[in-house]
Amino acid sequence: MKENVDHRVPVLIVGGSLVGLCTSLFLGRHGIRHMLVEKHAGTSKHPRGRGINVRTMELFRVAGVEDRIREAASVLADNHGIMQGGSLTGDDLEWLFEEIDPGGALARFSPAAWCLCSQNDIEPVLMSVTPELGADLRFSTELLSFDPDDTGVTAIVKNRETGEHSTVRADYLVAADGPRSPVREQLGIGQSGHGDLFHNVSVTFRSRGLADVVGDRRFIVCYLTKPGADGALLPVDNRERWVFHAPWHPDRGETMDDFTDERCAEHIRRAVGAPGLDVEITGKAPWHAAERVAERYGTGRVFLAGDSAHEMSPTGAFGSNTGIQDAHNLAWKLAAVLNGAAGPRLLQTYEAERLPVARATSERASARSAEHSHPGYEPEPARAPAGGRRPGGVLSVAMGYRYNLGAVLGTDPELPVVPERMRLNGEPGTRAPHMWLRGPGGRTSTVDLYERSFVLLSSEGTPWRAAARSASAQLGVGLDAYAIGTSPEADLATEEGADWAEVHGTTKTGAVVVRPDGFVAWRSAEAVADPEAVLHEVLSALLYLS
Repeated sequence: MKENVDHRVPVLIVGGSLVGLCTSLFLGRHGIRHMLVEKHAGTSKHPRGRGINVRTMELFRVAGVEDRIREAASVLADNHGIMQGGSLTGDDLEWLFEEIDPGGALARFSPAAWCLCSQNDIEPVLMSVTPELGADLRFSTELLSFDPDDTGVTAIVKNRETGEHSTVRADYLVAADGPRSPVREQLGIGQSGHGDLFHNVSVTFRSRGLADVVGDRRFIVCYLTKPGADGALLPVDNRERWVFHAPWHPDRGETMDDFTDERCAEHIRRAVGAPGLDVEITGKAPWHAAERVAERYGTGRVFLAGDSAHEMSPTGAFGSNTGIQDAHNLAWKLAAVLNGAAGPRLLQTYEAERLPVARATSERASARSAEHSHPGYEPEPARAPAGGRRPGGVLSVAMGYRYNLGAVLGTDPELPVVPERMRLNGEPGTRAPHMWLRGPGGRTSTVDLYERSFVLLSSEGTPWRAAARSASAQLGVGLDAYAIGTSPEADLATEEGADWAEVHGTTKTGAVVVRPDGFVAWRSAEAVADPEAVLHEVLSALLYLS
């Protein structure tokens, strides 16, 4: 019987917010056609989710959108630290930390840097890029139903402007449809975690006088702790546009109707410590901080990403970054399977790799809220950090995590997912080390080499490069090979006499294989008798070809 289908695409993305648009970007970079449906008419209007960590900026760098995002974020380029005190005018105001990267230490680990770009600013950038990469973006379009089977997913979508229904047949469906994900609900996937943590109302407002009160203090956020007037103040343009997060207690009977413009304006004045401050309320939006992680990252040909897979406290901006990195992990695997370079079992590694990261990160996000005394958060005593000890620094959580199981070989499953200290030294399962190289195209970071294919690094004068090219051709698998050295035979040279092998935890006779997402998949500490056979076996195992 002929199937009545209006659209056929390899991938259908449900949800056009930050993670959905990033999924579109990364799939497009791999040349995978896809459709994205989003029930709202446009992108986010409310400033939120604005902390982009170093690892995520690396992904945007390699995807070619880093400069556009930094341009969109330029107004807050000089805002770095976090403050806390009773009020802005009190004498107890202090910096929790004044610089995100004091002394520029992050340059040792990455060619990228942190960025402060609100979701309502970054989403239009992504929307402007993805159609050029083959994306079919459909806003005001709602997923009504989906029916997965062994060969794909059939979905019914509705254009909310015209009322027209369409049938979409996709090989795979990616649900980036938020914390109350209808897709997750239909799949019957439960959640674990501590549940609701606290509730806030995000209030946007204009105030020209507030810039004078703030002065030259360029903070990312200022936590104001005066009893009865606590909240979090965030600049939007450092001049007259601001956001204030006020505690909301629905468990005590408070509703959004209680947050009148007058109440919000007076709360802001008392929190700031300026009774006569001009305050014009321009918008209000409720939000809920929670710690929940899905028990599975999908079923069959349907996958969860972002808030549909995990909810986290906003302190530290871990949630959106974890979601974007979900999308990046899934995109290269979908591309490999759809292009025939990998077996379907590769997609099972998405959950094996990302679920442990989400669990560890969500716990760290809650601990960070306790450390910063986030307004409205009253953690149980057992949840507060003991003796000030932080379970893994922010950078370790952001980019130092490891995949102990999945599409990696030679890992130690007993090691913690998030180490207490950053250690990016080429171990399988960790993000490959950054170091500067020079080649025919000029100066580049090792990080810039990883996107569309596997990459093998080895020293000049060894048989690894030739073996990689032969194994790649035999298997029909993308494997770029670079010989590093100083002679004309080398593809790339290190800067200032750096030793690439030492940085990657191997030797001059060894080799390292890095995945398209920049994580080390395998390494050999020394030469082997038959490198071509070894690489054939390694690639087959990584891509589930046997």
